[in-house]
Formats: sequence, C-alpha cells, structure tokens
Amino acid sequence: MAFVQIIDCKTDRLDDLNRLMDAWVEATEGRRTAAHAVVGTDRADTKHVVEIVEFPSYEEAMRNSGLPETDRIFREMVALCDAPPTFTDLDVVRDSRFDKATASRVLDGLSHGDLGVIDACMAAGYRDHDYGSEGDTVGIPAFRERCGGYLAAFDFDFVTESQIAEGGEVATRWTWHATQKADFMGVPNTGRSVVGHGTTTFRFEDGKICEGWWQWDVLDLMRRLGVAPGA
Repeated sequence: MAFVQIIDCKTDRLDDLNRLMDAWVEATEGRRTAAHAVVGTDRADTKHVVEIVEFPSYEEAMRNSGLPETDRIFREMVALCDAPPTFTDLDVVRDSRFDKATASRVLDGLSHGDLGVIDACMAAGYRDHDYGSEGDTVGIPAFRERCGGYLAAFDFDFVTESQIAEGGEVATRWTWHATQKADFMGVPNTGRSVVGHGTTTFRFEDGKICEGWWQWDVLDLMRRLGVAPGA
C-alpha cells in the first residue's frame, strides 16, 4: 500500500450507498486498481460516513478514477449525500502491520531457539492445531514443551515465503531448513539435513495469538530422514 484516499460524506442512506459500492465492484471487475476499501460510520454522528480506499500508487488511483463506471457511481453517490463528498489524498509514509510482525517474531524466535517468544506473543489459553501431531496442544506450557522437542532434535530456521493478513488472522507460508542432532519422535539421530514446506495460520485477539494451525507433511519429513517408505 502506497496511497490512500479518504472520502467523507453525510448521508442517512447507508444501505443505498453500500448497494452502489457493490454495483461498482461488479462493474469494474478486472479493471479497477483499488486494492482494499473500508466503509465506516461515525459513532458520534451516524450520518457521517467515511470510506477509506487503498491503492498501490497515486497513479493507479488516478487510473481508477478515470474509469467510466467510477464517474457514474460517483455522481449517483453525490445524489445520496447531503452535500458533495470531500476527498483527502494521502501518501503512505508508514504501514505497520502489527499482527504480521508478531507472527514473524514467533517463527524467527523459534528459529533462534528462543522459547520466550511464546510467553510474549501467545495468549494464556493458546490452542495449537498441528496436523503433523496427534491432538491439539492447549496452553503456553504445553506449547513450549512441544516446540522444545523440535529444538532439542533439530537445528532449524524458518524462511518466510509469503504472508497474508485478513481480519484477525495471519497466514505465513514458510520453508523449514533443519539438521537433525538428536532422537526425534522415536527416530534415532540421522544427522541429515532436510527441507520442508508448510503454512502456519495464527488467529489474534487483543494483540495476542490465541489459536494456531500448522499444515505440513510429517510423513515427508520422515522420508527425508530416511526412516519411512520412499526414503
């Protein structure tokens, strides 16, 4: 995100305004350059409506404004408002995605053997769903113990390939580079170096991670360690 446009208007016809937005989204499919739009009402004045639209750049915002559908919808929007909407154009100078940073902090901390990130970033009742393990892990002490088992058996690091935040969740696609240094889940130490791929999705509440889902192929790990069929 590099450019944000804020549109202020006064109207008591919010439902009609939302229908206009839906019509514009449908009419501009494949051609609009807006990346994200949020519409909110002022708690102190419910007729005060603010729309925040994100664009990759100012130039892309101007291209979006030049679409004939944008001009038509804007004229219909003006008709719904008590007065002409006002526009504020903002060049973004800082974009802090705090939940994404926290998700990265956990993976980076584990890569460096720092179990303290669990206490710092997880909620007390954290619930962990690891599809490579049997059953869920609930609570910080239990999750620390599970992570400690991996740290005792491997020297490893996570490399983030991509990260997406939506609502209160952050999904991180990662590559895992590891070298076995001790027995693991009944597997004697092989000393092998392995590479794995997976995705971790964390759900946040009040800035803390309260739930996590780890999707990866544990059988493929065993194959790479040479202890499962197909090794």
